[in-house]
Amino acid sequence: MADGEKVLNVAVVSAERALWSGQAKSIVAKTPEGDIGILPNHEPVLALLVDSSALRVEELDGSRLVVAVHGGFFSVAGNEVNVIAEVAELAEDIDLERAQAALSRIQANGSPEEELSALRRAETRLQVAEIAKTVQAR
Repeated sequence: MADGEKVLNVAVVSAERALWSGQAKSIVAKTPEGDIGILPNHEPVLALLVDSSALRVEELDGSRLVVAVHGGFFSVAGNEVNVIAEVAELAEDIDLERAQAALSRIQANGSPEEELSALRRAETRLQVAEIAKTVQAR
C-alpha cells in the first residue's frame, strides 16, 4: 500500500477463540438488510450478521479469506472492524467430506424444524469451503 493509504484493521473472533486478525483492503458481510461492503474510512456501523453466512475479507496482498459465520455482529469504527460471531470457521479449517456427511445425515433425519439451524450451518460450511477452493484455484 502507498504511504498514507488507509487500510482496515480487522479482528474475527467467535465465542470459542480468535480466528484471524490483520489488515485488509475490504470486507463483505451479510446482514438482515443485505450484503454490506466495508472499505477504509467507512462510516461507523454496528450490524447483525445473518446466521449461517459467509464473511469475505480481501487481504492487502489480494488474497481472500472466507469465514463461515453463524450468528453474531460486527462493528466498524474508524478503520477498525470487529467481527464477533457466535460460531465461526475459517474456510481452510472445514473438512469437506465431514461437512458433506453432516449435511447428508441432517437431510436424512427429516425433522426440518428442529434441524433447520443445523442444516443451514452445514450448507454454509460447504459453500464457504467451495468459495475458498475456487479462490485458491485462480
